[in-house]
Amino acid sequence: MNTTEGPPVAQPESFEFTPENHERAQAHIAKYPPSRQASAVLPLLDLAQRQMGGWVPRAAMDYVAGLLGMAPIRVYEVATFYTMFNLRPVGKYLLQACTTTPCWLRGSNDVVAACEKKLGIHMGGTTEDGLFTLVEVECLGACVNAPILQVNDDFYEDLDGPATEALLGAFRAGSPPRPGSVIGRHGSAPIKGKTTLMETPGPATAGGGTDDAR
Repeated sequence: MNTTEGPPVAQPESFEFTPENHERAQAHIAKYPPSRQASAVLPLLDLAQRQMGGWVPRAAMDYVAGLLGMAPIRVYEVATFYTMFNLRPVGKYLLQACTTTPCWLRGSNDVVAACEKKLGIHMGGTTEDGLFTLVEVECLGACVNAPILQVNDDFYEDLDGPATEALLGAFRAGSPPRPGSVIGRHGSAPIKGKTTLMETPGPATAGGGTDDAR
């Protein structure tokens, strides 16, 4: 989402990592030599966002800056550049709808329309109960299984309008489906099934071929 548009957000006065997250942060920082520990800013911002339930307040950015010995403005620059960092609160389920060309060609418009219809919100909106936020994103990198909807950290693939509505209903009911293809496609296998390599190869021979090849 990564936007400052909209009404002012109530910012917490302070932030600090939980003991568990502080330990994780120290492990990230330890990956870098003393003069390069600012390189841990991305994983530390991610930790802060997860601890805050999906967004990074300014107090968290200042806290990360202090841990890494960075000027706060440098942390603000990172947090405002990368769109995976949300500068405003989001719903429990962050819906990232990919509308780049491969997803669009395979029906991402129907996925977006289903989200808006089912949830009663538009792009950038959050449902009144705070469960869902819908945003538009560029390529999610799973084009072969388009169209894609990312829900928090998980991909739901091969969607259409009805499948999207059913998916959202399951999340609202507290029963998130298993991530992956909603039509049961194995990995990125051809959507219409295999057309080559239909038979299991025979055992390999010392020459690198198979008995069948002879």
